[in-house]
Amino acid sequence: MTLTPIRPQPQPGILSIAPYQPGKSQAAPGVTPVKLSANESPLGASPAAIAALREISLNPEVYPEGTSRILRDALGEVHGLDPERIVCGNGSDDLLHLLAQCYLGVGDNAVMSRHGFNVYPIVTRAASAELIMVPETEYRADVDAILAAITPQTRVVWLANPNNPTGTYLPHAEIQRLHAGLRPDILFVLDSAYAEYATAPDYRPGVDLVDAADNVVMVRTFSKMGLAAARIGWLYGPAHVVDVLNRVRGPFNVNRPAQFAGAAAARDRAFTEELAAYNATWRTWLTTALHANAIRIVPSEANFVLALFADADTARAAFSALFNEGLIVREMGVYGIENGLRISIGPEAALRRLVEILRAFGAPGGR
Repeated sequence: MTLTPIRPQPQPGILSIAPYQPGKSQAAPGVTPVKLSANESPLGASPAAIAALREISLNPEVYPEGTSRILRDALGEVHGLDPERIVCGNGSDDLLHLLAQCYLGVGDNAVMSRHGFNVYPIVTRAASAELIMVPETEYRADVDAILAAITPQTRVVWLANPNNPTGTYLPHAEIQRLHAGLRPDILFVLDSAYAEYATAPDYRPGVDLVDAADNVVMVRTFSKMGLAAARIGWLYGPAHVVDVLNRVRGPFNVNRPAQFAGAAAARDRAFTEELAAYNATWRTWLTTALHANAIRIVPSEANFVLALFADADTARAAFSALFNEGLIVREMGVYGIENGLRISIGPEAALRRLVEILRAFGAPGGR
């Protein structure tokens, strides 16, 4: 006899989800914090976006346009894309949830690399699907390992490129090789959240692959480019995927100020280029400064670096030393990198102070 539960039950997989843990934003008592934990823009936001936010906020009683048309048109104009193949969301997380909801279910599985973005396990299990985590090679996604992990039940492959939290990337040829090894019914989600910061000559965000295939989507965000508070994400994909997502997404899932600010920010290429140039300069400086101090820095194509210490205790001590000085970095235990700290490329003064503090943690064993 089947017993009736004594209370409502969640869908399978929900209770196995560990809630997402954002980085700390508070410093030690009495200390003014500098956040180097969330990969935010150190130069603020586009002046054009700020002006758009101020103007549009005067009419909070007006509903947003339901399809984010003004934002999709701006993205299409700047990136040379068909606006009808763009879906916008309340941050890229919103779009990842939608993709999982629409393409995963009971009996399915999704594949990701071991140190991939921590939202992928959440959205996969929330859709009652199983997750396969694939080992990486030197903190970099391993194409052969991912392909070997595919099963008849695989429906989605999640891949951040560049990857959060490691900063590593796969060159375009490797992305093509990975896609070529996937069945046509597997959705390849290429999460290019940090594309604006990548400087490697063999990197591409994925537009050409979306155009050439029927099972690839590219996901992007404005959060790392100065509009984290506005929560704006966007997706470029095949018409059939766009149609599916538009049937399910919330009718006003991007608020009106965000739509106008995002459109202005997309068109402000000068600010985007300034921010990317600043990041490239200080990413190189920070990598060199810490490497020289016998702390291993994983080569990064994003707006942060992953610093690896001799062991977990050293990493915790380094975090505490920075925290006590008001410098907040991201601990990596939730990603399974107990000896790591992720450090955003922030203001120059904060980075210089961080390097001074970490000099005490660069013993030869740290490499």
